[in-house]
Amino acid sequence: MRMSARMHLSSAQDAQPRTDGTDGGHPRTPGEEQFALAAELLALLGDRTRLALLHVLSGGEADVSTLTEACGAARPAVSQHLARLRLAGLVDTRKEGRRVIYSLRDGHLRRVVDEALSLADHRLTDSPAHD
Repeated sequence: MRMSARMHLSSAQDAQPRTDGTDGGHPRTPGEEQFALAAELLALLGDRTRLALLHVLSGGEADVSTLTEACGAARPAVSQHLARLRLAGLVDTRKEGRRVIYSLRDGHLRRVVDEALSLADHRLTDSPAHD
């Protein structure tokens, strides 16, 4: 049975520290499971609105109203995207009165978002290379 990113990410967050003397990082040669999960994660990040939401959250916690304003998307769409990100285990939530506050789950995601935006900036500002 193939594990979806949603199921795998949720369980991966609760993984125990490694006891084999390694730092718990990725293996030297990724296996099929790593490639499959990475592809699912990149597909999830491949949506402009979700990427914008994650970028805003990389600066700190925010509620739906703040995220809606920052992303320029309709509130129902923002709520649906946030639900997908939450179910995939990429964002956390907490209640503050009646408001739900969202935050990134970990620094790895912040770095992926930053690198993707940096790559886009590089591609937009450099002249096209001729291979």
